[in-house]
Amino acid sequence: MQDASLRAKVCRLCLTEGGSHEWVLALAEAKPVPESSLKSALADEDWRVRWAAVRASAKVRKVSEPRALAEWVTGLQASSDLPACLTAARAAAEAGNTPSVFLQKAGEKGAAAAARVQARKEAIREALEVELYSEDTSTRQRALSHLATFLKVPPARAVVDAMEGRPESADATAAAALRELAELKSLSVGRMLVEVAQPADRERVNRLFAVYSQELQSLQPELTSGDSEKRRTAVFKLRLYGPLAQRELEQALRDPDPRVQESAARGLALAEGLSMLEAAGKRLQAGGDLVAQRPWLAVLAREKNCQASLLAVAEDLKQPVSLRGEALAQLPECASWNQERSKRVLPFLNEPQPPLRAGALRALSGASGEELSESLKRGLQDAAPEVVVAAIETAAHRHQTGLADAIAEQLGSAHDEVRQASAQALERLGKDRHVKALSECLGKDPVPAVRVVAAQTLGVLGGPFAIAALSQAAAKDPDSHVQHVSREALKQLGFSKR
Repeated sequence: MQDASLRAKVCRLCLTEGGSHEWVLALAEAKPVPESSLKSALADEDWRVRWAAVRASAKVRKVSEPRALAEWVTGLQASSDLPACLTAARAAAEAGNTPSVFLQKAGEKGAAAAARVQARKEAIREALEVELYSEDTSTRQRALSHLATFLKVPPARAVVDAMEGRPESADATAAAALRELAELKSLSVGRMLVEVAQPADRERVNRLFAVYSQELQSLQPELTSGDSEKRRTAVFKLRLYGPLAQRELEQALRDPDPRVQESAARGLALAEGLSMLEAAGKRLQAGGDLVAQRPWLAVLAREKNCQASLLAVAEDLKQPVSLRGEALAQLPECASWNQERSKRVLPFLNEPQPPLRAGALRALSGASGEELSESLKRGLQDAAPEVVVAAIETAAHRHQTGLADAIAEQLGSAHDEVRQASAQALERLGKDRHVKALSECLGKDPVPAVRVVAAQTLGVLGGPFAIAALSQAAAKDPDSHVQHVSREALKQLGFSKR
């Protein structure tokens, strides 16, 4: 390019547009059009520059891009048309088509150009396979996408075929190309390979599996980390490996963090090639303990038509009672309370099994008015502690201040879990009149976990009784954690107790 002003303009585009080919498109706007520069760009090593030159030429001549491409391909000697044919294959793939489809709009020379490209199929395949092994992530990712589209095969098939005759030392690069494309499209490499693998591919597929197994092994420290955020990130990464990470995903279903559990469930569904509804239905029908099944209910609660699905589980007499109760408890996570839910949930409040009554009370988190308050009053008087806890927690969630006194009375319950739930609920519902009972709970309750919650709630409610009880606990409670929480509560109230 000899013109200084034009050179300055297009070189600036190289920086501002972030691509190596944008400057070529700008040539179409120059007056007069620098034909020699466009012709030179057609011989560039970068296919994007060549394609940009074709597009610029099409704009100058006021013809379609497929037509300009076809005329370029057919206007060359067969012995020197590989760069043009490769450009055609990649431009078509970039548009999600094969050359024959892409060139249908090229006019009378379209069919001839497509035939020329087809005649160069093996050379094009080899060129794209070389780029598949590039050290540059974007280069190999685009090469794999183009190769699969051009050959009309799944990406995993293209990778396995490209490995033929290549050394194992290059397997990590091929594996990375497939993994990167899977991540881009929210797929799993394990599932992709399982779907295309044939008996003759066993050795090459196993080589890829070996690479992915090493990557899975490197995730183990994160999967067992005490930091829940690190575990969530690691489990999300497991989705990429699908069936290869089956064991790790199954273990993550039992993680104490619900978000880790949900991510694991979604990863298992992806690994099995099922929708979340299908995967959850399959697992719930298969049975199992509540710890392993709860994540599937949680995921189900976030899917479309979740109310019908959860109620179907709750009403299925073949399911364990604990699972049916949990299905009811998950209902507030999906669609809002409606007449259909009221009609089907309220009868569970009269069931003889406590898990069903407790689940129904938790389902009432979406209800309101008389229906809610009367059901919660009955729940607070239930003989089963898990039902009372459900009533207390639902009342706190719905901010039922009218039940605060009845909940405070539960601080004297014989059941640890009821006293703990009561102290926790009073943090939201409690008034000054409840501080004395909470102070006595902090000073006398035999269970440290209950005293911890009482201290936290007193730190919110405050007042002279609260400060005295917290000071006493900070100095003399036999449990170090209770002491620590009491000191923190005092700080929250503006006091420093050393």
